[in-house]
Parts: sequence; C-alpha cells; structure tokens
Amino acid sequence: MKKIFITTIAAIAISLSASAQKYAFVDTEYILANIPEYKSAQSQVDNISVMWQKEIEARYSEIDKMYKAFQAESILLTEDMKKKRENEIITKEKEAKELQKQRFGVDGDLFKKRQELVKPIQDKIYNSIKALATKGTYAVIFDKSSDLSMLYTNPKFDKSDEILLGMGYKKGKREEEPKNSGGTEKPAGGGTDTKSGGK
Repeated sequence: MKKIFITTIAAIAISLSASAQKYAFVDTEYILANIPEYKSAQSQVDNISVMWQKEIEARYSEIDKMYKAFQAESILLTEDMKKKRENEIITKEKEAKELQKQRFGVDGDLFKKRQELVKPIQDKIYNSIKALATKGTYAVIFDKSSDLSMLYTNPKFDKSDEILLGMGYKKGKREEEPKNSGGTEKPAGGGTDTKSGGK
C-alpha cells in the first residue's frame, strides 16, 4: 500500500512539474497565407510546374503521332526500316520519361525551385519562432497545421500573429473557429501555462 502511495505521489510531482512548463502553438499555414512573398513564390512555382508539364505533354504527343504513323505505314516498310522507326520511338519515350523524372522527381528541378523560392521564407518563420520561444521561455511551440493531432486549441495560446508581427507583417483575417463544446478550455498538446497564463 505504501509503495502504491509513493508511486502516486511521484506521478503527481512529475505531472505538476510538466504542467509548470510554458506551451504555445502557431499555425504555419495561416502565417504563410499572410506573407505576400510566399504567395508570390508559390505562384512562380505553380507557373513553372504548368510550363514544364506542358513541355512533357508535348513530348508524349509527338511520340503518340510517331507511333500512329508507324502503325499506318508499317505494312510498307522493310524490316530494317521498321526496326529503325521502333528504336526512334523507344528513344523518344525514354527521353520523355527522363525529362519527367528530372523535372518532377524526388530532388528534381521543381523541388529545387521550390527550395530556392520558399525555403528562405520558411527559415525566416523558424527563426522568428525560435526568437519568440527564447524570449518567452517556452518549453515547446507546436505547429497547429502539422500532422500533430491537436483536437482543441485555446486561441489565447496561439502565437501566430506575434510571429507575423515579429517578421514585419500585418495580422491576417482568420476563419471562425468552432467553440469548445465541452465547456472547459484546454489547449492541445497538454499545454497550459500555470506560471504566467501563456504570456
């Protein structure tokens, strides 16, 4: 019985120690949506993607025409001519696939272009979050828009606008969030700030 009591006390002490930590969250999707440079960069990436996709589609369209012409004329061709035309089609197909991989593959041109245009903005956000965490002595800052499950978030712990302002941007307009049906406000990620109310 005494052993169970000591274990319970230890668990409570650990819980109190954990709850004394300061937690906050940001919404990087919301932050990015309110940075004009990001919208411009994303637009450039989209335009390049469409241009490269059209380039690849044109290659496949040319291959399709070559194949249809080959089928129509094959009865009139010698075996050597057939082999030559088949090899031309195979070579063109291989080139088109290589171009597609080069443009859209893992670590391809589109990925590199996105890194070139978007990564500096993401780094700027990260540095701003790091500065906020250091200044506010937060143990953890969660990202609401990541894969991390956040079933409920209390808006008073949302530091997204502080990040935007810290980077020199204006606050954005938010979509209306559903009210907590449970009646008690509890930020996700176990995050309450028992020391200072999350400031």
